[in-house]
Amino acid sequence: MTKKKSSSSNLKAWIDAKKRFRLSSKHIQMAKELGMNPKKLGGLANHKQEPWKDPLPVFIEKIYLKQFGRDEP
Repeated sequence: MTKKKSSSSNLKAWIDAKKRFRLSSKHIQMAKELGMNPKKLGGLANHKQEPWKDPLPVFIEKIYLKQFGRDEP
């Protein structure tokens, strides 16, 4: 039964990340396939304080394209 708890908490973490960073379902799917941790997305997010960083959805798309060679999951 511990698997059920961990999967539900993991799902909740992804839902919270989707709301917090305003990501689409497509971006969440890409991030999951890349093996990203939903709790660590805050460090990658650009809060308009770091102009050299891409916004998080654009960053995820670039990394996904580089890793898998396609632009959609």
